[in-house]
Amino acid sequence: MTTPASRKLWLGYGLAMIWLFVLLWPLMGIKPEGLEFAESFAVWARVAAAAAILLAFWQAKQHGFLDAALLPAQAASALLARAAGRVPTWIWLALLAAAMVVFPFLTERYAHDVAISVLVYICLGLGLNVVVGLAGLLDLGYIAFYGVGAYTYALLSVHYGLSFWLCLPISGAFSALAGCIIGYPTLRMRGDYLAIVTLGFGEIVRIVLNNWMKLTNGPNGILGIKTPDAYWWKDGAFTHIWLSSLEQLYFVVLGLAVSTVVAVYRLNHSRIGRAFEAVREDQTAAELMGVNTLGIKLLAYALGAVLGGLAGAFFAARMRFVSPESFTFIESAMVLAMVVLGGMGSIPGVVLGALALVALPEAFRGFELYRMFVFGGVMAVMMLFRPKGLWPAKRMGARSEERD
Repeated sequence: MTTPASRKLWLGYGLAMIWLFVLLWPLMGIKPEGLEFAESFAVWARVAAAAAILLAFWQAKQHGFLDAALLPAQAASALLARAAGRVPTWIWLALLAAAMVVFPFLTERYAHDVAISVLVYICLGLGLNVVVGLAGLLDLGYIAFYGVGAYTYALLSVHYGLSFWLCLPISGAFSALAGCIIGYPTLRMRGDYLAIVTLGFGEIVRIVLNNWMKLTNGPNGILGIKTPDAYWWKDGAFTHIWLSSLEQLYFVVLGLAVSTVVAVYRLNHSRIGRAFEAVREDQTAAELMGVNTLGIKLLAYALGAVLGGLAGAFFAARMRFVSPESFTFIESAMVLAMVVLGGMGSIPGVVLGALALVALPEAFRGFELYRMFVFGGVMAVMMLFRPKGLWPAKRMGARSEERD
């Protein structure tokens, strides 16, 4: 059945496909040997056909043509959801913990490398989630705290030979100090002004790391950073070992990620977490109710920076080398995208966002020529249909400046 709304929808589809070909052909059709149309048109045709099929199914669903097939499936899924809800939460957590523990024994080196990257970004995403998701402060320079933590451990390890475990809280403390220094001038700013200032401070930190030759060795970076160490029972005595393999490093960052999840969960359900949410929802009302908004915002910057600094210390220990190129604005944008994509203020959402932005591109590495192009389009469509993220937070309202 053709309606004005349906015709408008298909007209939009046609314009979108024309726009897609205009973008796709320069990427695939302009080659050193000349202009080529067949390959780009073949890819475009497959994308257009898939989009047309999905659009046709969506229209059929809207008009009720698929109810005979969808209603039983929805009833079955609801029944499964109720059955899963009767299972105690601790059982699901135990199964998840068991799967994470056995993962490195059942997979290969490449999977270990990807899993470590995902866990590092989970720590970063949860740290930024404290600032953006809980307190509602848009921070575009968060990766600076990641860099401060990495360079703190690198300098202490190379010049003083200190252990990773001793430097871990020191890295968090220096990152918290950097968070206070960066956050203090922005306490009375909101919205776009806050984003611009935090972006500037993030670039300042990167430029300082790049130009302070005597301390950071500038763009050459710092080599010779020690990996984490431990004592292992062997031959009837404790033997000192270096945790240098990917399997061993996986368990180190797994413990760090689990600790971060527990800390953010407890923070979210504490009085401080409620104060963060009050500032996020309406700063003026929170201040009238007695919340020290300046102190709460500064605390949010410091706590988020601590988690970023811990992840940075592990990053330096894993890579055994740090340089300013690892802490650019694109990394801040990547972490912020994980928080927004997964759901601001949601811990499971941040985990899903990290999986989506780190693991999925690796899974589609075979389509290297245009995998990020397709992935970006899928993200855009997802945000149109699920603007609150993959797993929205249960307690989330609209900030006062958004209502204005």
